[in-house]
Amino acid sequence: MDLPSAARGVLRPFSESRRYIAFLVAGIPVQAVALLVIGVPWLTGGPSQALSVLIAILIPLVSLAFASPLLTAIQRRRFRGLGVELPLLASGQQGGTLRERATSWLQARMSLRQVQYHLLVGPLVALGAVLLMLLWLSGVGASTIYLWVWALPANWRMSDVGYSTQAAYVTVAGITAVYSAACLSIRLARCDIRMAMNLLRPTFAEQLVARVDELTQRRAAIIEATDAERRRIERDLHDGVQQRLVSLAVNLGMARVQLSDLPEDAWDVIDEAHREAKEAIVELSNLVRGLHPAVLEDRGLDAALSGIAGRVPIPVRLMVDLPSRPSPTIESAAYFVVSEALTNVVKHAEASRVDVTVERIGATLLVVIGDDGCGGADPSGGSGLIGLSKRVAAVDGGFSISSPVGGPTVITVELPCGS
Repeated sequence: MDLPSAARGVLRPFSESRRYIAFLVAGIPVQAVALLVIGVPWLTGGPSQALSVLIAILIPLVSLAFASPLLTAIQRRRFRGLGVELPLLASGQQGGTLRERATSWLQARMSLRQVQYHLLVGPLVALGAVLLMLLWLSGVGASTIYLWVWALPANWRMSDVGYSTQAAYVTVAGITAVYSAACLSIRLARCDIRMAMNLLRPTFAEQLVARVDELTQRRAAIIEATDAERRRIERDLHDGVQQRLVSLAVNLGMARVQLSDLPEDAWDVIDEAHREAKEAIVELSNLVRGLHPAVLEDRGLDAALSGIAGRVPIPVRLMVDLPSRPSPTIESAAYFVVSEALTNVVKHAEASRVDVTVERIGATLLVVIGDDGCGGADPSGGSGLIGLSKRVAAVDGGFSISSPVGGPTVITVELPCGS
């Protein structure tokens, strides 16, 4: 190793410590606030009674806990200035009252780690930074002792002949102190970074949970937007195209009655157009009902399911017990689950009776469809059961089926509908 390289190795702590010193100094005021909150009750000597002591301890700790998000945000900016990113973990409790959000935050493990940092690590680092600043100042003052000596009157230097040797020792001690302060500043800053990475940054498991929550919320938003778009299309078709077709069918019917003196070929054309218009109205009505039945939005699940049951060619016993209407997304999911299940019964079950029960138990909408058919339904067999399970899973619901050979078949669906 040549001399310049060795010199650079010796001087490296001074070049590296500059940004670490600024980093440590910036953290002193932040932690001073935490120390002030904790120390205020004890500035005048502290309480004397046991209850007062307990209050003097608990109130600052609770205050520090609630101030922890703000302190963490400030610390995050401080670490970002050093090139260290501390990802922000979004809170899963977005809704609810302020009390509910505060309770959710206090119960989070990451929140407890933040309090640990601001209560223990931060003050210790700030204390270390203050001591290092004192060491820096002492070292700089001692290493420049000759400048201070030459600032004194000349008669003092003449009278104290041994000052030069003493100043040399002080200078060496000062340089050693400065070098030690530079090395310790780097070590303390790196220690602070490691602790912050452990306490202020979410763990990998917490990031995964937050990501799952975010994706769940996005999926729910997409489902709600899709249902809203289906309702809009249904209204547009019902109020626009369907009404025009009805008007056309009425006019063609009037033409059949009033224009009886037309040639037979023309009358046949009108009759065919009238029949085609009525068939188009029926097909459009089925399409609109498949998108989103208007009765479901207007009158709720009971009326909508009663309409389905009335169109099924086998007897359906329907029982709906809902004290209040669920959300439109859940209501729509329950409607289409029953509709598709009844379609499967008619096509495959050879049943003579179907029982449909819809009730709310706590925060769950329970839908049970049972028939006395031949059974043997297999979700993996390519039937509509796969679509049913996917529709239920899209809203975080539960789907199960019991269908032994020979019957009966029972489909149980649990849909979340809030508290």
